[in-house]
Amino acid sequence: MKIEKITQLLDAKVLCGHHRISDDISKAFSSDLMSDVLTLDAENILLLTGLANIQTIRTAEVAEIHYLVIVRNKKVSDNIIELATALNMVLLESPYSMFKASGILYSNGLKPLY
Repeated sequence: MKIEKITQLLDAKVLCGHHRISDDISKAFSSDLMSDVLTLDAENILLLTGLANIQTIRTAEVAEIHYLVIVRNKKVSDNIIELATALNMVLLESPYSMFKASGILYSNGLKPLY
C-alpha cells in the first residue's frame, strides 16, 4: 500500500518525507511500547503509535523503521520533525485512535507484521 493511500485513509497530515509518498508498505505494527518495537525483525513496515516524542524517532531509527504514523491527534514538535527529516523518515499525523487507524488499514489490505 502506498504512503499516499495511507495518508488518505487515515486523514493524515504528512509532516516529513513528502518525496516518499509513492513508497509501498507491505506490513504494519501498532504499539506504544517501544521495547516491543525494538524486538521487530522486519523490513518495510509502518509503525503506528501514540507516542509523540524524540525517543519514538530514535527507537524507529534503531529498529530500521522509516514510516511512522502518530495517532490520537498527538502533535509532533518541530525538533521531532527535524530529526525524522534528517533520518529520511516519513512521519504522518492522524486524528484517529490506534485501534481505528489499524482497522482501517487492515480492512483496506495492509497486512499485520504478525
